Amino acid sequence: MRKISITLLLFLAFTFTASAQRFVYVDSEYILKHIPEYNSAQKQLDALSEQWQKEVDTRFAEIEKLYKAYQADQVLLTDDMRKRRETEIINKEKEAKEFQRKIFGFEGELFQQRASLIKPIQEKVAQAIQALAEVQQLDIVFDKSSEIMMLYANPRFDKSNDVLTRMGYKPGTFAK
Repeated sequence: MRKISITLLLFLAFTFTASAQRFVYVDSEYILKHIPEYNSAQKQLDALSEQWQKEVDTRFAEIEKLYKAYQADQVLLTDDMRKRRETEIINKEKEAKEFQRKIFGFEGELFQQRASLIKPIQEKVAQAIQALAEVQQLDIVFDKSSEIMMLYANPRFDKSNDVLTRMGYKPGTFAK
């Protein structure tokens, strides 16, 4: 009997503790879409990415052209000429792949541009979330758009618009 009452007492204590905690969520994707600086930065990154992709495509098209010309001329070439052309094609392909890696690879130009343009905005959002959590005495703030699985979320706990307001933006001014 004593074991049951201790277990019941611990369960009730845990229930009171758990109910005192305040959990809310925000949708960082929604928040970012409503920040004009983010949208501007995203358009800038898209333009850069498109420009660089065209340059990569041009380099690979040139390699393809060289390869087709090599195939057409192959029977007429001496062994020495054939090896030089093969080496030229291989070197150009290596250069193109290196350029592609330098631009689009991990910590490449696009990654660095994204970090310099987007990171300050994300830090601003994080500071607004932290300030909101302190003012509203929240214990935990989840991000709906991240890896955390949220099977159900009551909309009354969504504080995304509060974060936008705290940052000085008017919620609902941009299309979702």
